[in-house]
Amino acid sequence: MRWQRRISVVDVHAEGEVGRVITGGVLDVPGETMFAKRQHLQNEDDSLRRFCLFEPRGGPTLSVNLILPPCDPAADVGMIVMEATDYPPMSGSNAMCVATAVLETGLLPMQEPETRLVLDTPAGLVPVTAACREGHVESLTIENVPSYVDELDVPLEIEGHGILLADIAYGGAFFAIVDAHALGFAMTPDEARDMVTLGERIKAAAQAQHPVAHPENPEIKDVTFTHFAGRGDGENVWTNAVVMSPGRLDRCPCGTGTSARLAVMRARGQARPGETHVFRSVIGTEFKAEIARETEVAGRAAVVPRFTGGAWIFATGELGWDPSDPLPLGHTMTDAWGDGVQGLNEGAGR
Repeated sequence: MRWQRRISVVDVHAEGEVGRVITGGVLDVPGETMFAKRQHLQNEDDSLRRFCLFEPRGGPTLSVNLILPPCDPAADVGMIVMEATDYPPMSGSNAMCVATAVLETGLLPMQEPETRLVLDTPAGLVPVTAACREGHVESLTIENVPSYVDELDVPLEIEGHGILLADIAYGGAFFAIVDAHALGFAMTPDEARDMVTLGERIKAAAQAQHPVAHPENPEIKDVTFTHFAGRGDGENVWTNAVVMSPGRLDRCPCGTGTSARLAVMRARGQARPGETHVFRSVIGTEFKAEIARETEVAGRAAVVPRFTGGAWIFATGELGWDPSDPLPLGHTMTDAWGDGVQGLNEGAGR
């Protein structure tokens, strides 16, 4: 092989959601904070995301995580999440994938029966507790960034559906949370395409009709995801289906979505600090979650969510580019990727 570029990766899934972790081949990124590094990648040099995520090296059903030296001395490792269309400030499933990859590959030392580490993310510091045995990470508990409700029962005019009510909440990204059952969804895998179609319309309406920004970092803005919220088959059992652009469902219960939903549930009196809730994905995988404590975000009532799940390494390898390849940054097509993918085929030629 005569590869001109070579990137080492570890492929991990957290309760079904794939998070590829870059473990070698990328130098540090300009920026004094992890958020500034994210902004550099997003606004100045998007080539790494396209290289790793666009076909033929990637696809719309996975995320890629760049691990970096932490900017904050209180952290052990930095991480920046890259998804098919953007760079979310935080992702719970990807945090699980990163922690599993760095511990099981030995990039950070593993201590049994428990390893504690802190991730430096663009959304803030995220403590992780990994239960470890015989060199394997058995489960991970993520203490997410403070999560809060922006507004409850926001009326959104949706093309083809009239007015729908949504709760707008932040859990590391902004979510429009809607009642799945009121919309006729049983939250089963065969409904995924219909949920995605409606969910993208809800997100577009929320972005246009309800602008939102984080009060402590206005660059974190706009509703990024639609979250279909349902009730499960037992007390304190719930179902989550989060729509991820350009058009798929999160395979896991979604950590940031769970966090935003816990903030809404606290505001509605459906959850109390220390009370365990189970959140289930459409494929049946679960996070156990609770409100670790209450707090404030710029004077707003907020919660610190804590959730637990598992992550498993299923592949390791390298991504590369031969200098004769006419598609160095990959390609996308609307059959799988839909419309409006950021960086769509830009710079694809030699």
